[in-house]
Amino acid sequence: MTATTWLAVPADSPFGVHNLPYGVFTAPDRPGRRRIGVRIGEQVLDLGATARAAGAPSVLLDADTLNPLMAAGRSTWTSVRAAITEWLTDEAHRPAVVPNLVDLAEVELHLPFEVADYVDFYASEHHATNLGRLFRPGSEPLTPNWKHLPIGYHGRAGTVVVSGTPVVRPHGQRKAPTDPLPSFGPSRRLDIEAEVAFVVGTPTELGSRVALADFAEHVFGVLLLNDWSARDIQAWEYVPLGPFLGKSFATSVAPWVVPLAALEHARVAPPARDVEPLEYLDDRAAEPWGLDLDLEVSLNGHPVSRPPFAAMYWTAAQQLAHMTVNGANLRTGDLYASGTVSGPEPETRGALIELTWNGENPVKLPDGTTRTFLENGDEVSITATAPGPDGTRIGFGEVYGRIVP
Repeated sequence: MTATTWLAVPADSPFGVHNLPYGVFTAPDRPGRRRIGVRIGEQVLDLGATARAAGAPSVLLDADTLNPLMAAGRSTWTSVRAAITEWLTDEAHRPAVVPNLVDLAEVELHLPFEVADYVDFYASEHHATNLGRLFRPGSEPLTPNWKHLPIGYHGRAGTVVVSGTPVVRPHGQRKAPTDPLPSFGPSRRLDIEAEVAFVVGTPTELGSRVALADFAEHVFGVLLLNDWSARDIQAWEYVPLGPFLGKSFATSVAPWVVPLAALEHARVAPPARDVEPLEYLDDRAAEPWGLDLDLEVSLNGHPVSRPPFAAMYWTAAQQLAHMTVNGANLRTGDLYASGTVSGPEPETRGALIELTWNGENPVKLPDGTTRTFLENGDEVSITATAPGPDGTRIGFGEVYGRIVP
């Protein structure tokens, strides 16, 4: 049975005690002090203050970022989660809990952890196939290596920002196929990429590798991500080394990190694969790490896409195994993302370049306007839920951004 809280949280809330996502916030009483909290319903529980009031260890929960807790390892994650669950389900803890609850509407949410490295993958077969057909018509849409390894690129950790941070339209070189020379200016083809990201807690030594079976020993949690993309800058720069300035100007993440432990009921097998993976990527006999997340992308308040994460070809466990197979070490706060989440149907595509088929079929909005790519003032929101225990849902919050000149 799903645990229930003595707080007045609706039974169907995606932020009940079966979830308990972590975040970092400031509250009106002490606006300059960042605190670690968990979301419960429409409130945030100050974990450090609650631990002290309950007579529990508080040093990891008194930090102003999740990094110390993430670095402590899986056994600590398990014990902290168990303690929080007890506080919220045993009414004997009411005196410790109630004074440390803050209404969600009153807090400011911050980037929940310090990002060490940032890697973005390209794990959706539907997305990769669509882009291949757009950019290489008449050729095989997938590159020869795509089904043998999770393709990715190393991004810029310093430009990962929390949801709500304005996204400044990037400048760069642009060259259309018919232009004789490149020009410089603001991107004319600014796009989104609806993604799911994973944050590393337990680090590794340089020269070591992480096996598929050790995924849960290293990954602390899951959050939503929007990999903003300047398609015109990207198209001119990406040959031969891949994405650079077309991606590095901003990457938005949701303020809530859903613990991996909350997603046991969301685990599913990945889609059938028609190429046998090499041994270090072979998960056919392992516990599956596909995740059944339902995403929704909204543009100016209007839903335009519902991408299914369960359709992703490569799992997060395979991505982590590949990312470290050459001996690259992990650091606490390493962030890696799935790549654009897209499904088989037009309404499940996770980027405007796919939704509009490179501008040929503009998205129509309720106000009568259309979009091929983003205009200044546009607002993009990505949300998601996943199955929880006993028919509940797990919420991931929102990653939101507004385009400014």
